[in-house]
Amino acid sequence: MKRLKSPSTLRAKKRYIIFRVHSESPEETSSRETAPARSRRMHAEAGEGMFDFLNIRGAIWNSLESWLGEAGLAKANVSFIMNLWDSRKHTGFISCSPKYVDQVKVALALVHQIGDERVVIQVLRVSGTIKAGKGKTN
Repeated sequence: MKRLKSPSTLRAKKRYIIFRVHSESPEETSSRETAPARSRRMHAEAGEGMFDFLNIRGAIWNSLESWLGEAGLAKANVSFIMNLWDSRKHTGFISCSPKYVDQVKVALALVHQIGDERVVIQVLRVSGTIKAGKGKTN
């Protein structure tokens, strides 16, 4: 049995919020640290997954829930797009209803800590399509 696509007039509209996570941790290393030791330390830090998708999603979700409440969160229709998380650039995509874009942006700005790391989440762009969002953030 073939499943029919719903007409575009019946589909809920979406907006995609593209964001970047900035960390407060210092990037500089001590002058006495050797290159192999620095490499091991950097790989160990990367392995901790401080900017892992699940950690960031949990922090943002908690902020959204505290700012919008459960009813507002349901109306905003917020979803995280896991396939578009870039762990090198620390950028990601969130989809939501067009009426709640400003509320979701405020909730993103209220995230100050992920685990033990102090962070700031910057909204790079709001887009109507994923393709347009990808093209403008590179």
